[in-house]
Amino acid sequence: MTEDNPLADRGRALEEDYFRKKDRELIEKMRAVDAAAKARKDLGASTGLSDPALLDELQTLGFTPETVPLLPLIPLVRVAWAEGGVSAQERKMVVDLARARGITAGSGADRQLADWLDRQPSEAVFTRAMRLISAVMSGQSANTASLSAEDLVKYCEEIAAASGGLLGIGKVSSEERKLLASIAAELKAGR
Repeated sequence: MTEDNPLADRGRALEEDYFRKKDRELIEKMRAVDAAAKARKDLGASTGLSDPALLDELQTLGFTPETVPLLPLIPLVRVAWAEGGVSAQERKMVVDLARARGITAGSGADRQLADWLDRQPSEAVFTRAMRLISAVMSGQSANTASLSAEDLVKYCEEIAAASGGLLGIGKVSSEERKLLASIAAELKAGR
């Protein structure tokens, strides 16, 4: 006849609960690693990038396969913020270009763009993104639907001229002119 030992039974139950919890945690970690690997693969496929360091940088900046189409729009956002705020005309132009590039209203990419237009991203975000844009443009493949460097500079110039000036005079500020020259130089250097 076996004697019931409530303490031993309780100990076994606690031990089993502990190991079930650890198993669940391990399974969740494995799922997270798999999801990160899939996201990295999807980012590589959508940008044409294969360099792990560049893909890490994309992920560090918060880009996902859904938001990566915003990458070439970052110079436009940067120009829109050049004078310390985004005007209604500049916002409309950036959003219109986003829509033309397939970014639908209410999508994750649209929400991210709205956030950038409401709150200025840090200078580090702009700098790192320009490096990534140059890398994407230099390795463009047929399946990469990116804008050319010339297109980006043209759109940046249009954003700069969208608001400001009086009677068409001085539409592009000196800050915007410096920024446009810098963006053009960075994009040309990346080719």
